[in-house]
Amino acid sequence: MTPAEDSAAPLPRSAVSLFEVSRVATLYRVPVYVACAVLALAVNYLLGKEMAWDTLNHHLYSGFSAVHDRFARDYFAAGVQAYLNPYAYVPFYALTSSGLSALQVASLLALLHAIILCLTYELALVAFPSGERRQRVGICAVALASVNPILLQQIGTSFNDITTGELVLVGWLLLAAAVRRPSAARVILAAALLGAASALKLTNSVHAIAAAAVLIMLQRPLGERLRYLTTYALTLSAGFAIVAAPWSYRLEKTFGNPFFPLLNNVFRSPEFVTEPLRHLRFIPSSFAEALWRPFAMLNPVPMVQEEITAPDPRYAVLLVLAGVLLMQWLWRRYRPMPAPAPNESPVDARVLAALGCGFAVDWTLWLMGSGNGRYFLPLGCVAAVLLVGLLFRVCATRAKVRNYVLAAIFATQALQLWMGAELRWNGVAWNGGPWFDVELPQKLTSEPALYLTMGSESYSFIAPYLAQGAGIINFTSTYPLGLSGANGARVAAMIRQHAPHLRVLAYGARVYPDGERRKPSVSDVNGAVRRFGLRADTQDCATITVHGLPPEVEIQFTSSLPAPSHAGNLPESGSADTSHLVSCGLVPDYSDHSSDLARERSAGVVLDRLEDACPQLFQPRRPPSDNRGSTWTRYYINSDLSAWVSHDEIQFMDRLRDDKIVHLGRESDWLRAPMKVSCGRSGRHYFATVLGPVAAR
Repeated sequence: MTPAEDSAAPLPRSAVSLFEVSRVATLYRVPVYVACAVLALAVNYLLGKEMAWDTLNHHLYSGFSAVHDRFARDYFAAGVQAYLNPYAYVPFYALTSSGLSALQVASLLALLHAIILCLTYELALVAFPSGERRQRVGICAVALASVNPILLQQIGTSFNDITTGELVLVGWLLLAAAVRRPSAARVILAAALLGAASALKLTNSVHAIAAAAVLIMLQRPLGERLRYLTTYALTLSAGFAIVAAPWSYRLEKTFGNPFFPLLNNVFRSPEFVTEPLRHLRFIPSSFAEALWRPFAMLNPVPMVQEEITAPDPRYAVLLVLAGVLLMQWLWRRYRPMPAPAPNESPVDARVLAALGCGFAVDWTLWLMGSGNGRYFLPLGCVAAVLLVGLLFRVCATRAKVRNYVLAAIFATQALQLWMGAELRWNGVAWNGGPWFDVELPQKLTSEPALYLTMGSESYSFIAPYLAQGAGIINFTSTYPLGLSGANGARVAAMIRQHAPHLRVLAYGARVYPDGERRKPSVSDVNGAVRRFGLRADTQDCATITVHGLPPEVEIQFTSSLPAPSHAGNLPESGSADTSHLVSCGLVPDYSDHSSDLARERSAGVVLDRLEDACPQLFQPRRPPSDNRGSTWTRYYINSDLSAWVSHDEIQFMDRLRDDKIVHLGRESDWLRAPMKVSCGRSGRHYFATVLGPVAAR
């Protein structure tokens, strides 16, 4: 029977539902769904409002740019994230701009996020198709999914990992139901949803690819399985193309790359580096480290699967249970074991095996691609179902042992959540006000201008509050912009278009005289904007006040350069949760900066040679350099490293892990000849040692 014939054939009454749950009374579902909603609302309320770096620097802007055409007005306004598909952030922008309070907005988002727990319950029912205790099994799976610290972090927040992950989980649920009773309709709908989820967030493509492994367990001959796989692949591609097309068309028209800035090694837009992008932040550095990752997640330390602490023992337990089940299978070859007790909830072995195959493939691809726990949330829910399923298989005749193991898992994770996990990114207390409490001077709300924002932080959350027609260029972000090359041509054209209505935007209550030794100083601002032939008019400055930012946000608002951070640069007045941005007008600078050109060339030669000597650390190679006075810096997106040339010294450091500065010799030595460098990555840290000049051939 072909997929088309299968979909046309009449199905039994019990198979009418795509989700294979029609025989479970709705009455049993309602309490579970209500409990999931109540749990989400309670977690959201207790953890407070989220004001993470991502929220301030690209989440709000992404939703704003999806609704408003910003391509002609902005350029890298939210850094490289400004051009990722923004449509999944539209609900957050719409809610925050609706006039609702922050608590109301977050509560609505929490209810939306609670759906992922309901879907986990439904997936458990598919894996446990019969038995009087299947409801308890489903509830147990929901409980295991809900103790995921990263899931708890994101409930009621602006992050879109849960919302797009729900599409992924529906797709896996449909495929699991198709394993029990094959149906082309289920496969096609699953593929379409997974394609849409991948288009909205490209990291979901890992789950879409791995889901094909679930279809291997279809109860069909090999030829029909291949036809189902072909149908799945074609529908997946179509779903991705349909959802991605509107945004990809605009990127292609503007930059010549439909996935800009990603895949630029293929499409080669002149406005971004053409080397591959592969974020190494959480990717294991060795095979041994990859094997150890499930157990490394037990340790309540940051930078394991996320930037903050998020201990999670479930994956280690899952791996141990899989090993025990394998040993039981080997033992049965020589000695039979008793069958499961008839009053226990039997597991559908084929569904469990299908989910296990898909999960193993997904885990492998995820570790190779990112290793970021935020991108693994839907499969974290699948892991909860697998854990319960394996536990019931392993302890089929030992109900007490099973219950003790479950109690131990919950107790361990509860202790981890209480003592070691950070459950909100920069959380602040609810105060009845809006999500963003921004006060702008009347001048900035009525007079449109082009804002050049300083710092690796984009401050793009300001965009919706500026005067209509205003534009933003974040020119010192992780991808610095100057007046050379294709980037320079676009920046120069935008400056000419808006002149003389040009302003700089920086973190701080005001621009301080150099003698006060506070940030930002006059020389800081002028040193940054002089690449455009501009300087700050300190007589035309205005201060933006932002309420509700916790001190942690201020600490993270640091430059990518090895300069003093803004931490401790507290407002001159106001409460501790009040922060400021200062904006000054920009006027032409007619000073002679010809000496900077020679300095730029020599610094570029040195940094190029450093990249060629150690490409495994300094990648992608040949990013633009950022100039701050006598310092020339390059930021390497893949490895989170900053390398700079300053005062005849070459140095680098890992900003994210706050490692110590590594010295790589004198600039003059590197200018005379390329150097040989011993470098690499050991665990979570990078190292490099200069061995001497490269021998002449």
